[in-house]
Amino acid sequence: MKLYFSSKQIPQLQSYSLTERLTLLREAQQKLTGPEKLLLNLLKLLIFIPVFILILQTSDNWWALAWALLLFLLYPIVIKPIQFGLCAKYLSHNKPQGN
Repeated sequence: MKLYFSSKQIPQLQSYSLTERLTLLREAQQKLTGPEKLLLNLLKLLIFIPVFILILQTSDNWWALAWALLLFLLYPIVIKPIQFGLCAKYLSHNKPQGN
């Protein structure tokens, strides 16, 4: 699986506008298999659970809030490339439906 940090980097989507790319990615995401969806959801949990634990610790340590914010900001940097990589194999060269 190749990681893509932007939808523009996916070869099948390079000729489309932003709204068309998002539509195609949404359609491809619906085609993900159960284990692929499970992997994405587990990765999301691995980021969000520590964020909430750190937020709960702010009564004792205010720096925990800064660490929680940092972890929350890492979410798109970690999850989106994996999501784009998993969805790339379900993309076709057809124009999106609806727009």
